[in-house]
Amino acid sequence: MRSNRRMPLLVFGLLILALVFGPGIWVQRVLQKYSEPADRYPGTGADLARQLLDSNGLQAVKVEEIRAGDHYDPDAKAVRLATANYNGRSLTAITVAAHEVGHALQDRDAYTPLRLRSQLVRATRKVEKIGAAILMVSPFLGAITRAPALGILMFGAGFVTLLSSTVVHFVTLPTELDASYGRALPLLDRHRILMDVDRPHARRLLKAAALTYVAASLMSLLNVARWFAILRR
Repeated sequence: MRSNRRMPLLVFGLLILALVFGPGIWVQRVLQKYSEPADRYPGTGADLARQLLDSNGLQAVKVEEIRAGDHYDPDAKAVRLATANYNGRSLTAITVAAHEVGHALQDRDAYTPLRLRSQLVRATRKVEKIGAAILMVSPFLGAITRAPALGILMFGAGFVTLLSSTVVHFVTLPTELDASYGRALPLLDRHRILMDVDRPHARRLLKAAALTYVAASLMSLLNVARWFAILRR
């Protein structure tokens, strides 16, 4: 009987794990799959990013190499590509570079969702620091003051701040989709960058690039769940 009762909980747990880990695993598999052959295109991701930026009047935007975490920095006006994509000549390197240039075009055009995301990200970083501090001190404060309700209240406030970053990335998903399909794909088509056979694969890669932040947000939910478990103790 006990095993029968545990089955729904087990299935529910597996579904939650699939929802949390599934998108991230899919994104990484797609990016990895099209990273070979490594010399599929004559130019590197950095070369393409520079070409696309210059052709759109964005000579002032820099193209920089970083260890990991491809992104566009609207404050520094820089397209930053992970080493593999900066130096790579694969379909993944080319497509990811185009996606990040798409964000640069959004910035040039004063694309409102991008500006909103930038503001939310800056605000969230500050809130997360405050929330982490609250989560650390709230159990001790509750013990010292002998007012458990105060500790729980502060802990709850910290919990909400951790959740905020996840919400931000979900809210700004349209920005990522626009960078992929509204900007990057038309750029690749207009400049005849892609081999005809690669276009369907590039669409998959652009979807993966758009979902990267969502996948990271889902993973961050594990931290929220961990703190929630502590709160229930």
